[in-house]
Amino acid sequence: MTRVAITSRSFSRHPVLRDELLERYPAATFNDAGLKLAGDDLIEFLKGHDKAITALEVLNADAFQALPEITVFSKYGVGYDMIDLDAMAESGVKLGWTGGTNKRSVSELVISFAVQLLRHTPEASAEVLGGTWRQHVGRQLSGRTVGIVGCGHVGKDLGVLLRAFGCTVLAHDILDFPEFYAEHNIQPVGLEQLLQESDVVTLHLPKDVTTLNILSAERLAQMKPDAIVINAARGGLIDEAALKAALKEGRLGAAALDVLAAEPPEDTELLNLPNVIVTPHLGGSAEEAILAMGRAAIDGLDQNRVPEKGVFPPGY
Repeated sequence: MTRVAITSRSFSRHPVLRDELLERYPAATFNDAGLKLAGDDLIEFLKGHDKAITALEVLNADAFQALPEITVFSKYGVGYDMIDLDAMAESGVKLGWTGGTNKRSVSELVISFAVQLLRHTPEASAEVLGGTWRQHVGRQLSGRTVGIVGCGHVGKDLGVLLRAFGCTVLAHDILDFPEFYAEHNIQPVGLEQLLQESDVVTLHLPKDVTTLNILSAERLAQMKPDAIVINAARGGLIDEAALKAALKEGRLGAAALDVLAAEPPEDTELLNLPNVIVTPHLGGSAEEAILAMGRAAIDGLDQNRVPEKGVFPPGY
């Protein structure tokens, strides 16, 4: 009987996903203790299994070497920057992965961030709770110019939704999607032009050596002084020290961060700025997205392949 380990805490406590997995794989070990698994603890949990469903746990060469019996790792969620794909391929281990399963959940969160920051609702709410009753004059999302950096599953979904608000949508990606851009009246532009012209800049990129701190101090300085930056993709895409300085000095309007370089975050000064929204990596934490990601992970136990550069997964 095939033995399956599930490291994800949210998958493990979801009754529907548990039942659907157990129908296919009765010999399953769930993370019922709610442990944050890493290093030796992760390897110990996974030992004795043939396949695994993982989420944000780091899988590197040491893990693959220590777990030769595991032939498949299926990804719960769409990001795979926590997996050393080179080491996985060298070990001949297969990856189960499906993109775009949480795209609408993330897109809606980004739109909510944009509306909140444009209307100053976090600051206004804090003032009311502190005893101050003062109206803030904000701006509508409708008619704004929104720049999407990274036009994958989430970026495309967001671009379509923003057209309903009458936004001018700019997009920057290393790949070209001419038919999609033409169909939805989205303008592909260079990164510098996007930063200079956008009222809202939202990041939808994987984290790798080419995207680390892609919003550097120099690039943040190119943005409008009242512009908003949103990161609901991966921590580490923004130079957070430079972002904090720009926000404090009035060189940038506001920021919303669902992901940070360190999670839980360490820079409390950044978190406590009145023009910052911080949430605990909940972009994909809508019930619908959790079900979609979980079911894709279950399917990935059976539908998978060894990572191949330039072929699978996309972007590798």
